[in-house]
Amino acid sequence: SQFDRKILHQIFTVANQFKRNLYPGGIHTLAAGCVLGTMFFEPSTRTHLSFVSAMQRLGGTVIQLSPSESSLLKGESVEDTVRNIQGYCDIMVMRHPEPGKVKHSARYVTKPLINGGDGVGEHPTQALLDVFTIREEIGTVNGITVTMVGDLKHGRTVHSLARLLTLYNVKLQYVSPPELRMPEEITKYVAEKGIKQDVFSDLHGAMPTTDVLYVTRIQKERFPSPEAYEKDSYLITPETLIKAKSGMIVMHPLPRVNEICVEIDADPRAAYFRQAENGVYIRMALLAMLLGKC
Repeated sequence: SQFDRKILHQIFTVANQFKRNLYPGGIHTLAAGCVLGTMFFEPSTRTHLSFVSAMQRLGGTVIQLSPSESSLLKGESVEDTVRNIQGYCDIMVMRHPEPGKVKHSARYVTKPLINGGDGVGEHPTQALLDVFTIREEIGTVNGITVTMVGDLKHGRTVHSLARLLTLYNVKLQYVSPPELRMPEEITKYVAEKGIKQDVFSDLHGAMPTTDVLYVTRIQKERFPSPEAYEKDSYLITPETLIKAKSGMIVMHPLPRVNEICVEIDADPRAAYFRQAENGVYIRMALLAMLLGKC
């Protein structure tokens, strides 16, 4: 991991300052004259737009690579593409469907390259905004129980979050069908860090002790046959939360399909849209710090 508790504290402190001081439409000037280059080889709404918003709110500008209109169609390699893009900007963010591809590409550049998600691998900036959201909503990350539910096999967000949470005193609970369990690589890593883990086949046993319910969607794009997964088996409804703590929160990296009923949106414990907004502040902090502006 590139992060330790000290670095996380620094990132969260800067993000919190941006969140508190960013009035509607407010633009800082920390990154004035700087350019962010985005390279998304997979669809993205929140990650891409929040990075664009973050850079613009810092006073910088953004250039965007559209793979469907680039020289990649002429046979240019991703490595050469990244090498060229770095010549046009000061910092880059990349998403790619192949696990490990962003880390591999970083070897070919000298400027900061941020991982915006790599297939079923990792999504580190999502994990940062997730932990930041937990701090903002609950007040602490220590001494809590985080329950992850849904497609834990293909969900890169839960992979990164589980790893990051090992820096804190937490308990992790996993709720999923057997074929969609958290990968052994992740559970082994978590166990080595001394974090307690429990596995449940349904939500009933996990809900009473849950402080953070982290829901993931069905990863249709990762499935050869999505029909094999019963979509409604882990649906979060108002009834699901009857036995939940009054101070718990429901999180989701989004997009939501049908795993959380829209009726939950009005519940103050529904934190997923606030979670998405926090992505802007975390990414503002990352960009500003990597550019040496704070």
